[in-house]
Amino acid sequence: MNNSKSVILVVLCVLMLGGCSSVVSCDDGRDARWFSSPTDHVLNNGIKSYEDGDYAASMTILQSLLNNQAASTAEKVRAYKYMAFIHCVSSQDRLCRESFRKAFELDPNFNLSPAEAGHPVWGPVFSSERNKLSK
Repeated sequence: MNNSKSVILVVLCVLMLGGCSSVVSCDDGRDARWFSSPTDHVLNNGIKSYEDGDYAASMTILQSLLNNQAASTAEKVRAYKYMAFIHCVSSQDRLCRESFRKAFELDPNFNLSPAEAGHPVWGPVFSSERNKLSK
């Protein structure tokens, strides 16, 4: 019995030191981190694809998160934010506005960081949508 407890303890330590909550994709080049949930892992993958410039993959991943009933409101708001960024940089103004609007519907206090809000492509669209809600 002591031996089995030792094995479990070693396995848990290895997982914690590796920063992975599952065996899935711990060596994909990202900083190791502990994912609080499977949906957090999905959101992180969508953001990573966005940061890598793979907008098609990012959109697919983020949409799968939005379709997942287990995803939290905060995760869905972040997914809509990144979808808005992708739509804006892809010159899809209507879809960009729609994504920001959906984020506001989920969280009326949704905001961007100062750097994000100052972005020349999506910053004005975000401000415009936020102003529409405050009227």
